[in-house]
Amino acid sequence: MYETPEEMARLQALLDASHARATEHLRDIIHGDRVLSAQHLVALLTGMKVLSLATVTARCEPRISAVDGHFLHGSWSFSTSGTAAKARHMRDRPSVSVAHVDHEELAVFSHGTVEALAVGDADYDETLAHWTRHYGSSPLSWGEEVRLYRLRPHWMVGYAFERAALLARRGITG
Repeated sequence: MYETPEEMARLQALLDASHARATEHLRDIIHGDRVLSAQHLVALLTGMKVLSLATVTARCEPRISAVDGHFLHGSWSFSTSGTAAKARHMRDRPSVSVAHVDHEELAVFSHGTVEALAVGDADYDETLAHWTRHYGSSPLSWGEEVRLYRLRPHWMVGYAFERAALLARRGITG
């Protein structure tokens, strides 16, 4: 867990505000014990999670692809090659959506602005170190054009079909 108390409070405020702004349809699905808190998300989203990343082309056509995602400091980090179409999309139109869906038991949906992480950014070194520990090599060694990104979410909801059962299966209390 990398999140500070301030980051946890910000994440919980984001989750609460996002759920409050959600459509009636979404609130009919994600309600009561199906809502995941910041504490739940941080506990459930350890390690690498496959994200569906939605970007938009210059012709305003949607594109979706999968990326390795890591939930750090209350947000997603992910990587891709700078030569990938999605890298161009994110550079030119940084509004993206990401979803992590784990069967029918867990889902996290986020919308926000993506930014490329660079040397000197506040959490660059820590993010790179996390990724390097996880994979056993630096993502920067995977090719000349590999880039790390961070999603700055402005909307996020977490869902569990049966929250108590999910948390129990994964050994999470609370």
